[in-house]
Amino acid sequence: MIVTLIVVCEIGFWVLLAAGLALRYLARMPRTGLAVLLVEPLLELVLLVVTAVDLKNGASPDWKHGLAAVYLGWSVGLGHATLKWVDVRFAHRFAGGPPPVKPPKYGAARTAHEWRAAGRWCLAAGVALALLQAAVWYVGDGGDTGSLRDWQTKMLIVIGINLAIALSYTIWPKQPPGGEGSDSAAGRERELGRR
Repeated sequence: MIVTLIVVCEIGFWVLLAAGLALRYLARMPRTGLAVLLVEPLLELVLLVVTAVDLKNGASPDWKHGLAAVYLGWSVGLGHATLKWVDVRFAHRFAGGPPPVKPPKYGAARTAHEWRAAGRWCLAAGVALALLQAAVWYVGDGGDTGSLRDWQTKMLIVIGINLAIALSYTIWPKQPPGGEGSDSAAGRERELGRR
């Protein structure tokens, strides 16, 4: 039942997103569209309540409960960014909005972009870790929490990978081809020589 509910919540997320954006931009009903978009967190709340009730009723915690925690973490950490990303593209495509701003490719701006992305992923994984730990405490020492612990390990790996990527951009910032436009002294001298 939990897996079915996760699938329903995921489909509901995209259906509500499409409906909310269509109302905002195609039907020119921005307040109604916003109201539909604000219903989306209720999906996650329903999933959280059903998962807790399932555990309360004596269900053995397994990978499904862990997946529910991961889904909720994703919604908290990445849901808003996903909404914003889709909203900008929908507005551009269907409502004459400005084109989406592409993420920076080089230098300190790219490094900052990678740290923001890592922060969102770490928040998602952190929320999932906290929910998983709450489930472990709820089950207690008498229950089998191995599958929940496995999900916690996976979330720690997600955090580690994202921090490693962001750190790599800090240590080795990506430079434009040929060094043009870079922050290096040689790049600045070449730029000044062209003026």
